[in-house]
Parts: sequence; structure tokens; C-alpha cells
Amino acid sequence: MENNVKTANRVSVVTIIVNAILSAFKLLAGILANSAAMVSDSVHSMSDVFSTFIVIIGVNVSGKKSDKSHQYGHERFECVASIILAVILAITGLGIGQRAIMSIINGEYEGMEPGILALIAALVSIGTKEWMYWYTRAAAKKTNSGALMADAWHHRSDAMSSVGAFIGILGARLGFPVLDAVAGIVICVFILKAALDIFKDAINKMVDKACDPKTIAKLEAVIMEQSGVMGIDLLRTRIFGSKIYVDIEIAADGNLTLHEAHIIAENVHDAVEEGIDEVKHCMVHVNPMNNEEKNE
Repeated sequence: MENNVKTANRVSVVTIIVNAILSAFKLLAGILANSAAMVSDSVHSMSDVFSTFIVIIGVNVSGKKSDKSHQYGHERFECVASIILAVILAITGLGIGQRAIMSIINGEYEGMEPGILALIAALVSIGTKEWMYWYTRAAAKKTNSGALMADAWHHRSDAMSSVGAFIGILGARLGFPVLDAVAGIVICVFILKAALDIFKDAINKMVDKACDPKTIAKLEAVIMEQSGVMGIDLLRTRIFGSKIYVDIEIAADGNLTLHEAHIIAENVHDAVEEGIDEVKHCMVHVNPMNNEEKNE
């Protein structure tokens, strides 16, 4: 867990520095090149800086060991960080969308032709943000961090919004100035979609959603590989932040001694917790299988 926190912190510091430089460059380019779309896109990048600070806090708190007040650990603080990030994204997107719509209604785009610097800034942003997405995504996969993955998608939404800005700026330079403002609306849609996806994922992890079928199948395979296990009577899972809790009822020979049944349960317990990294804890109960059931 400590290594995961260090990895997340290192990635977050890198993305904060890159985002701060990129957002300043886009804001300057938007102002100098007279592009509302690029100014809006720079605001999106600025929100990334703040959201990454939230990710750092969430990851560090969730990495704390269990204590008397939180006996099951602190993993769900990552979900809280993801929800806050989603709200920030949504507010940012709505603000950009409102500004773009008002610009169209009031005709503020008339006579505006964005400069070439705005196009260059959009291309730089697309390349940089796409790299940040893959960089952060790799770390999120490695650490199984929901908050870090949410931040990765924040970067991807910024890359997509820069694509919209590029199209809008290019259209405005070709004689359709309204497209610069329309690009702001497109950016708004991308941001809101990313916010909704992040929010849904965080809520699922907060309400003890069960694991996906692939993980369930993996658990079943590990359980049935253990000597003495004659069947699985019950298998329940719940996602707890970035970790999984598992409740298992296995069937074993009813003629076994309590000590023998306990050894089988211990083997299942150890195999599940050691064999599947995401599992934080599993509880194993042994049910007796009588001779009639064995002969069926």
C-alpha cells in the first residue's frame, strides 16, 4: 500500500506541474489569439490542477492503516475524492457551456477570427493531455486506484475538449466565427460525460457493488483448486474503495473433524487473499456435505 501511495504521489506531482504550464500557455494563447474556445479550454486545464490535489489527498488518506475509528480501513476516502472531482468537473463544464451559449445568443462571436497561435495551442494541448491520460492510467492500473483513474479520465476529457477547440478555431479561421463558440458547447458535453462516468463509478464503490463476472470466475477457480473443497454454497463480494471483501461458504466432507475442516477453510482463505491482489479480506464458512449429496 505504501508503494502505491508513493506511485500515485509521484504521478500527481508530474501532472500538476505539466497542467500548470499547459493551462498558462493556453490562457495566454487564447487571449492573444482572440479565441474564446481556447480560453475555455485553459479553464478546463486549470481545474485539472485543483482536482489532482484532491486525488493526492484521497490516495494518501485511503492508504492509512486501519484504526479504532475505521476498523475496515480508509479505502472509501478514494471514492469521496472521486465524487468531489466529478462535481468540480461538472461545475467547470456547465460554466464553459453557459459562457458559450451566451456568446452565441448575444452575437459576441461576430467579427472575431482566432489567430494561428490558438490552433498551435490546441494541438499542443491534445498531444500533452493524451500523454498525461496514458501516463496516469498506467499508474492507476498498477495501484488499482479509482481516484487516480478518475484523474486519468479528466486528462482524456481535456484532450477531447482540445480537439473540439481545434475544430472550432479552425472553422472560425475559415470564415465561420460562430464555430469558436460552438466548440465551447462541445467541450462542455465532453466534460459533463466524464464527470458522470467518474461519479457513477465512485457511487458503485460506495454502495458495496458486487465484483464483475470475470473476477467472480477467478475467485471460484481459486476456491475449487483447494484440497477438500467439494463445492461452493455461497460466494458474495463487495467493492470497498479500491479493495474487495469476500464472503465464502464452501462444502466439505461432513465426516471431517473440526480441525480438518478448519485447515481447509484456512487454505481457501490464504489462497484467495494471496492469489488475488484486490482482495483485502475474505471470510470462509464450512458447510458439511452428507453422503447423499456426494452421491448425486
